[in-house]
Amino acid sequence: MRKRCRRWWLLGGLCLIWLGSALWQAYKPLPPGVGIERPWRAASEVSFLADLTYVDAAGQRHSEQAIFDAAFELIGQARRLVLLDMFLFNDFAAAQGDAHRPLSAELTDALLARMAQVPGLRVIVLTDPINTVYGGLPSAHLERLRAAGAQVVVTDLAALRASNPAWSGPWALCCGWLGNADEGGWLPDPFAAGKVTLRSWLALANFRANHRKTLVADHGDDWVALVTSANPHDASSAHGNVALRFSGPAARDVIASEADVAAFSGAPLAGLPLADETGPVDGPRLRVLTEGAIGRALVAGIDAAKAGEALDVAVFYLADRDVVTALKAAQARGVALRVLLDPNEDAFGRKKNGVPNRQVAAELVAAGVPVRWCDTHGEQCHAKLLLHRGSGEAMLIVGSANFTRRNLDDLNLETSVQFVAAADHAAIGDALRWFDSQWHNTPQRFYSIDYAHHADDGFLRRLWYRVGEAAGLSTW
Repeated sequence: MRKRCRRWWLLGGLCLIWLGSALWQAYKPLPPGVGIERPWRAASEVSFLADLTYVDAAGQRHSEQAIFDAAFELIGQARRLVLLDMFLFNDFAAAQGDAHRPLSAELTDALLARMAQVPGLRVIVLTDPINTVYGGLPSAHLERLRAAGAQVVVTDLAALRASNPAWSGPWALCCGWLGNADEGGWLPDPFAAGKVTLRSWLALANFRANHRKTLVADHGDDWVALVTSANPHDASSAHGNVALRFSGPAARDVIASEADVAAFSGAPLAGLPLADETGPVDGPRLRVLTEGAIGRALVAGIDAAKAGEALDVAVFYLADRDVVTALKAAQARGVALRVLLDPNEDAFGRKKNGVPNRQVAAELVAAGVPVRWCDTHGEQCHAKLLLHRGSGEAMLIVGSANFTRRNLDDLNLETSVQFVAAADHAAIGDALRWFDSQWHNTPQRFYSIDYAHHADDGFLRRLWYRVGEAAGLSTW
C-alpha cells in the first residue's frame, strides 16, 4: 500500500512539474520588441509586388516572379548595410516535384557578390534554426556567408512563448538544454535527404518559429525595406506571394525591430540607423507591426469596415477565432467581402488534409461570405493580405503573418506593414488589381476555383481545427 501511495505521489509530482513548466513556457514574459506597433510614418515610394502562379488553358503551370528580383536589385546597389530576416533560407525538398528556382543560392550569391564589390558593406542575416534542422546539420548557405564576413544570427526560439506548451513544457526540462550536434544522426531528416539527431526532432515539435521575411538596404541617402510573405526557399519558388516595398523612416523601423530579435538571441547589433520619433502624419502613411500587433490591426481594420465598403482577404492559413468572428460580423452588417484561400492541399510534395482553411471556409460560407480557392497545382497560395476600401481612404496589411493564433498571438515572430492612403494610390490600385486577377479567371489564366470544389464540413476535421488552433498542437 505504501509503495502504491509513493508511486501516486511521484506521478502527481511529475504532473505538477510538467504543468508548471508548460504554464511558464506559455505565459512567460515576452522578449523586448515582440508584439510592437511602430509609429505611423509618412509613406514614400510605396509599391506593391506580387509573385503570380497560374494555369493556362492547356493545363500548363506558369510563374511570374517579382519579389526576389526586387530584393536582388536592392542588394546589388547597397553600399552601407544589407539586413535581412528570412524564415526559410535553404534548398530543402528542392528535388521533389517540378523544377524550382534556386532562390537560396541566388540570394547567397547576390550577397557575396555585393560584399566582394563593396568591401565595407555590412551584411546581417537573421534566420530561423529550421535551416540547420535545429542545429542538427550545417547550412552551406549560412556558412558561406559567415566565411565572407557576414554576421549571421540564428534566432533563439527558446526566448519565445510556447505555441505548443504541452510539449515545450517537458522539452525545456529534459532536452532543450542539451543543445545539438551538426555531424548528422540516425533519424531521417524531416525536410530533405540525410540523417539528423533525435534532438532535431524533439526541437521541431515545439512548433516555434521566426517566421519573418524582411529586407532593408541603403539606397543613396535613404533606406528601402521589403516586407513580404515570400521565402528564399527553392521548394517555395512557385508559391504565390505579395510584398510591399517602401522607403524612409519606416524602413529604419524594420531595422530596429530586427535589432530586438538579434539582441534577445545573444547577438546585439551596434551602430544601426534607427528612426527618430515622429508626430502626427497626414496623407499616405505606413507603420511596421509585429506579432500580436498584427492581429490587433487586422481585427480593427475589419471592424472599421462599414456597410457598402469592401474587404478583400487572401491568405495561406485562416484560423484565428477573433479574425473569423470579425469577418462574419462584417458580412452581417453589409460589408462587401471576398475571401481567397489556399486549399491547404500541398506541402512540398506531401498531401495535406485541408485543415484549417476548409473548415473555416465552411463557417464563412454558412454566414454568407463569398469564398474562393486558389487553383493550386503543387504550389501554395502563400499571400497574407487584407485590403479595406472605404469611401475615402483605403487600408492594406501585407507581410509574413498568416491569420492564425500562432502568427497573431505573440508566439511566432512575424512582421507585417499597415499602409493607409487614398483609394487611388498606385500601391492600393496594384493590390486591388492583383486581387481581382486572382478572383476572376481569364480564358488564358486560371487562378482560382469555386468554393464547392474543396468544400469540407466534416465533424472530425472541424473538431481537429478547433482543438489544434486552441491547444497549439497543429503546425498552422
